[in-house]
Amino acid sequence: MSTWTRGQATIRELLDTGDLQRITGDMTDGKAWLDKAARTLATSAAIADDDPESALILTYDAGRQIGTGLLAQQGLRPTTRGGHIAVVKAIVAQFDGPFTALERLRRRRNELQYPSFPGEHIDPDEVHAAISTVQEFLTAATTLLAELGMFT
Repeated sequence: MSTWTRGQATIRELLDTGDLQRITGDMTDGKAWLDKAARTLATSAAIADDDPESALILTYDAGRQIGTGLLAQQGLRPTTRGGHIAVVKAIVAQFDGPFTALERLRRRRNELQYPSFPGEHIDPDEVHAAISTVQEFLTAATTLLAELGMFT
């Protein structure tokens, strides 16, 4: 394992602003977060056709949990100040690729949880596409986990 160099300036900025903080010990087990994300994603898939709104929210949560797991593996975690946005910024800055879709999922989740009008609609096909995207996150993160060391 080594220090991941891509996105270091963003991570330092998020640490300096208090959006991320350093962690140690058992809290740095990123695999536990990925395991949780896999369970959340499975739940989402199980309800996608019957309750697509809740399924999309769970799908986004799984994506965020994956991001949190990658950060944990580096000895980092979002603070209440940084929250979801800090996870998205940190993950996209460092890993790019499939993780760029996490911001789009975050915005869509916000539209559903804080709708402009009652009855915001979501199609099950949109949810199934999001589930596939987050499954790609999970596959990529599983590979990345072994390459990550503590952020210094």
